Amino acid sequence: MTLGPGETGEIRIGAQEWTSTVVGHHRLRHDLAVIRLIGEYVPFEAGQSVQVQVPQHPGLRRRLSPALPPSLDGKLEFHVRTVPGGWCSGSIIADTRPGDEWRITEPTGWLSVDDWTTDVVMIAGGTGLAPLRAILLDLARRPEPPRTHLFVGGRSPRDLYASDMLYLLAGELPWLTVVPVVEAANDPNWVDEWYENCRVDIGFDVDEMLEGTLADVIGDMGPLLHHQVLVCGSPAMTRATVDRLILTGTPAEAIRYEGV
Repeated sequence: MTLGPGETGEIRIGAQEWTSTVVGHHRLRHDLAVIRLIGEYVPFEAGQSVQVQVPQHPGLRRRLSPALPPSLDGKLEFHVRTVPGGWCSGSIIADTRPGDEWRITEPTGWLSVDDWTTDVVMIAGGTGLAPLRAILLDLARRPEPPRTHLFVGGRSPRDLYASDMLYLLAGELPWLTVVPVVEAANDPNWVDEWYENCRVDIGFDVDEMLEGTLADVIGDMGPLLHHQVLVCGSPAMTRATVDRLILTGTPAEAIRYEGV
């Protein structure tokens, strides 16, 4: 068996475990799905990741980040994208069904916004959006949320799988600005049937999107000297963005990052 990034065959004996049942499986792209569950309360913090075990692969665990903050009624949401060579992630996207029981363990991670922070920049590549969205919803509970700019990136406009949700969220939260970033302004010339089946008219227009990599767009802004910066995405995107931030003068101690 080949394990992809974030996938592990190790099961820790004695770790506390919670169960949750799939109530929704929404395939948004050929390689991406949103999974919603309800079950036991899982005591994680917004921005952390957890280990999940799915019934299709009972001996294999995959580390995923909830896209909702902790909920006393046990609601969970995960955004899952296929990783090269990843059996578990591909199976979650293709084979998950309502009624499946997931086992969840080991909350961990350090993506968070300090209580005293007044300005935040979030940088999300692909499903790196999930933990940052959980943090955004958690910030909305604060009496005075910090001014927040969320840069969300993809290869093309079609890659911005949550464009409609972010467009609506930005309209509801006056302290939030969403900046969509694409490496190419045109979608690939092959048809993604899952995208076509879930297309909506709500979202950002192409002329509202910045073109380039997230690292380049953020780097062109210059140093972020008065912000807390959170970065989450693929390991390559995360490393390139963090390197560019530091190179352009953003203090390393102001940056928190996580690869997915």
